Amino acid sequence: MAHINLLPWREEKRQEQTRQFATVTGLSLILTGAIIFVVHVTFNNQIDHQKSRNKILNDEIAQLDEALKQIEELEDTKEQLLARMDVIQSLQQQRPQIVHLFDDFVRTVPEGIYLVDVKQENSQLTIKGVAESNGRVSAYMRNIDASEWMATPKLKVIKTRKGTLRSSDFTLLTSQTLPDDEKEKATGDDS
Repeated sequence: MAHINLLPWREEKRQEQTRQFATVTGLSLILTGAIIFVVHVTFNNQIDHQKSRNKILNDEIAQLDEALKQIEELEDTKEQLLARMDVIQSLQQQRPQIVHLFDDFVRTVPEGIYLVDVKQENSQLTIKGVAESNGRVSAYMRNIDASEWMATPKLKVIKTRKGTLRSSDFTLLTSQTLPDDEKEKATGDDS
């Protein structure tokens, strides 16, 4: 019978399997490293791409914020212009009123009264004057009450002067009003 020694063959087979295992393990490590590297590069590229998109969005947002500021400035300018237009319009409407008011001063002041000072704040008038008698002040107040352009006279102060002529200093409060036909015009213009 022939004797065959199988131990070296088995040893060679084991060494071959060990080499194959080492080769497969090495290739697996290389392939895993390559996959990790590709995934890493891909993620970095995606992150960089997203950062560039975010930068573009932030730039657009900054431009829109600037445009919003300009719009707000334009709105403020518009509000200021509208306020000016309202003031100009109210002045245009009130322009003939002062003429009527001065005309009414001439018509309502009775003989024996001299006006010294007239002040107006909004529609409130303060009239200071000198009267020959208290009756003349009363007549002046009745004339104001009958006037279309002035109303609600109130006597604030009356002082009697002593001297060669008896006279009285007076201060009178009244308000400027519009006649009914002027009120209709004013309300008709607004609508």
